[in-house]
Amino acid sequence: MDNLISINWNKLTPCLVLLVLEIVLEFSECATPAEVNKHLELGRDFLARGQLSDALTHYHAAVEGDPNNYLTYFKRGTVYYALGKAKFALQDFSKVLELKADFAAARQHRANVYLKLAQYREAKEDYRVVALNDPYNEEAVTQYQRMDALAEDLRLVEMYYRGRDYRSALELATQLLEASPWSAQLRQLRAECYIALNDLLSAVSDIRSVNRLQQDSTDGYYRLATLLYQLGRVTEALKEIRECLKLDPEHKKCFPFYKKVKKVDKLLLDCEEHSESKNFVGCIESANKVLKVEDEVTLVVFEARKWLCSCSTKEELYTEALPHCAAALALQRDARVLCDRGDALLGLDMFDDAIQSFKEALELEEGLQRAKDGLSRAQKLQKQSEQRDYYKILGVKRSASKQEIVKAYRKAAQKWHPDNFQGDEKKIAEKKFIDIAAAKEVLTDAEKRAQFDAGSDPLDPEAGRGGQPFQGSPFHHFQHGSPFQFKFHFN
Repeated sequence: MDNLISINWNKLTPCLVLLVLEIVLEFSECATPAEVNKHLELGRDFLARGQLSDALTHYHAAVEGDPNNYLTYFKRGTVYYALGKAKFALQDFSKVLELKADFAAARQHRANVYLKLAQYREAKEDYRVVALNDPYNEEAVTQYQRMDALAEDLRLVEMYYRGRDYRSALELATQLLEASPWSAQLRQLRAECYIALNDLLSAVSDIRSVNRLQQDSTDGYYRLATLLYQLGRVTEALKEIRECLKLDPEHKKCFPFYKKVKKVDKLLLDCEEHSESKNFVGCIESANKVLKVEDEVTLVVFEARKWLCSCSTKEELYTEALPHCAAALALQRDARVLCDRGDALLGLDMFDDAIQSFKEALELEEGLQRAKDGLSRAQKLQKQSEQRDYYKILGVKRSASKQEIVKAYRKAAQKWHPDNFQGDEKKIAEKKFIDIAAAKEVLTDAEKRAQFDAGSDPLDPEAGRGGQPFQGSPFHHFQHGSPFQFKFHFN
């Protein structure tokens, strides 16, 4: 150090000055042996507690403090190995063998990494060296003997795949992945087999693993995003395509796909928000916009059709809803769409078809409460249809407000007041007037209306009320065909 300080700086060229300064700075920043040992001790403690990331931090510091100590590289390599970071583990074990070629533990660890990566030729060579120096090392001997068989299986997997025997390739690749779980090549090949066999969910799982193993792969993120989009998982697809754009903002495939997926995702979210806020017209408009953007990807089209079925039904556009429900079900049998279809059929008084739709929903999803409730309601309404329908009597929708019901009652009561008719027509009018009065009584009473909507007629003596069906009603005398004429005042 004294010699460096006594250098005649005036005689040095600018380049040499920079070089000397770099050497002095590097020397001054080297950690002392005590500091390196302290990092190694802390690393060992964290490792013993299973805190691998903290252990890794201290092993980094130890390597930087003493870059020529093969043990620090070995210890850091073992942490990388435990974390599944194959690339960095290989680098550290290889560095150990550069510094100390006869370090058997490092060579065996490196062989294990090669095996997990399906690099069988390299693994075989390292196992060979370990077994040669230690013939009693059972693991090294056993693994050395199986490398040729694994390499042959890998060759067969690739041959099956090229020959389009995807099932055989898939089965053999799955066996190999038990020994070589870090092989991005094998996982990618198995993913392609899944895609060829139309098992996209399994392909997604493998491609996620490939992306974790390879890292920074724009092609991997693009492939994953397109698969998720095909599965109708638009929000997940948007997340993955954004990862691609983080790596390359102008990627020729990712950028245009991102624009499309972002638009579809926004429109589908709008459908959900409109539905929750009961803005069913807005929901229908957003779903139709989805179909203008995407008309090919089956499960994305299904999502749009599903919203059209649901929101049209809730808007009481039953006739319009049914074709949308049918189109959605043609793409995918779905219990909730069948329930929406059942509700639309009920709105059109198609009770048998509605009952069948709810039964189909229960066949698909046995415990679906909505389908159970729908089936019960449909069966009650079917029975009720054979009796009086108070909504039809007043000519109002089932969603009519109390004010609308009273207004309809006044209009109907004035039209069918018995005083306006003579002879046989008077008898017909009396019957209609009784029904009109009963409809008003039920539909303007919240409790009775709820009973009726649930499929029970609160004025039906067979429904458990007993006695006179209109007891307490100002019109109960018409039940017996009273000949008296009454003057009514409609308030």
